[in-house]
Amino acid sequence: MKREIIVNSSIVETRVAILEDGVLVELLIDDSKNKSIAGNIYKGRVLKILPGMQAAFVDLGLAKDAFLYVRDIFEDVEEYEQLLTIGEDDELTEPLPEEPRPSFSRGRRPQASIEELLKEGQEIVAQVAREPLGTKGARITSHITLPGRYLVYMPTEQHVGVSRKIENEGERSRLKQIIEEINPQREGVIVRTAGVGKGRAEIEADLEFLRSLWNKIKGKAETLAAPALVQKDLDLIFRIFRDLFTKEVVRLVVDNPTEYERCLEYAESLHPDLKSQLFLYTEDEPIFKSFGIEREVEKALRHKAWLKSGGYIVLEETEALVSIDVNTGKYVGKHDFEETVLKTNLEAAREIARQVRLRDLGGIIIIDFIDMARQESRDRVLQELKEVLKPDRSPTNVSLLSELGLVEMTRKRVRQGLNKALSASCPECGGLGYIRSTPSIAHQVLREVEWRLFSKRIPLIRVRAHPDLIDWFRAEAGEVIEALQQTYGGEIILVPEESLAPGKYQLLEG
Repeated sequence: MKREIIVNSSIVETRVAILEDGVLVELLIDDSKNKSIAGNIYKGRVLKILPGMQAAFVDLGLAKDAFLYVRDIFEDVEEYEQLLTIGEDDELTEPLPEEPRPSFSRGRRPQASIEELLKEGQEIVAQVAREPLGTKGARITSHITLPGRYLVYMPTEQHVGVSRKIENEGERSRLKQIIEEINPQREGVIVRTAGVGKGRAEIEADLEFLRSLWNKIKGKAETLAAPALVQKDLDLIFRIFRDLFTKEVVRLVVDNPTEYERCLEYAESLHPDLKSQLFLYTEDEPIFKSFGIEREVEKALRHKAWLKSGGYIVLEETEALVSIDVNTGKYVGKHDFEETVLKTNLEAAREIARQVRLRDLGGIIIIDFIDMARQESRDRVLQELKEVLKPDRSPTNVSLLSELGLVEMTRKRVRQGLNKALSASCPECGGLGYIRSTPSIAHQVLREVEWRLFSKRIPLIRVRAHPDLIDWFRAEAGEVIEALQQTYGGEIILVPEESLAPGKYQLLEG
């Protein structure tokens, strides 16, 4: 697979596009004013405990209070309050301090309730796990994770592992052995895919750096008064080098000379062997337009995505879940119906995986594949979907395909999706995608007019509305208006008004 990273950097925002075999699969945007806060570490103050939801609202100093679930709280508070007051090599024998302190805990008590773990006014250190979405504040966790070049360090956990995306069993065993040797305390560590082939010295240096970083974060947290930002995650371009710039990337193209120089510095520091894959874009045409990315972004904002065969998928985002429907469309096949359906579903599975990544869809996703009669066909489609989702950096889980052709999958949501980031709800339809028909609105107007003529005995009513609605009255409701005037003895005057939006109207009396 040929992977490319295209960077469009400007004063307004930085955009990073990930292409696989020339196809856009991921788009990351960092607004100069509205920076991403996912991964940031804050010192917050507990505002309110919600026992019924086993959650709490926490003030981080943001526009909206953050939300903390009980399962995202470290439960052995005593151990880590002690840890903050003693040295690394001391035993955990000192008594608890009297005043509440920020809690960094890696132990867990089974079935602890939130009332046992937190109290209002308590200060805690937490990391943003999911950015604010819509009307919801950020979701935070006390399970701190610090990503490095080769490792993810989890100082409040004791889990040791290797990324599931490293499939070679021999390499997995080698990496596990290195971690066990350099981490006798069994601190929380996961080896990232970038760690493949790396030696003990490189991995150990990464772990020492992350340990040092965590100690600095703890020390800074002690000096700050809540609410306060303790540690800001790195900017988008640095995160690209840390997380995405690997040997699989055939080129990284940047259109800004200043950012290009910064990329060279990052490459020299983090990936000196990959410097030759960096390029400065100098053409006259905007870089995203030149690579066909702008066109793909526009397509990603539509609710329908076409397949090469002529079929299509329809994607609908709701508050609770995302639904994806697969249709054969113009594709009629060449042989039997089952083969036509199977080919469409397989192609749809590949496109669904791309759209899920590109649109950054999250939460529960329901996919309605076209019904297939044969079990082997269902198994093949499900296996294809799982396979094409493997490159996705966000964790996904795919359930079995039912007899109705429905697949339920989940995908971790960290930030708002592409549609929410680049779109706004239509002020007319409120995001439904539909507005009331002209006859329906006209009938509503006539009912209101009749009620006022009958109950209030108004002698004259002016109906001010968009010209399209006035034209409908004149063409379709002339007899009804005349009957209203005859029956109730009032006068109805139609007034076209360009300034009123379609569907809006005013009734003026007298």
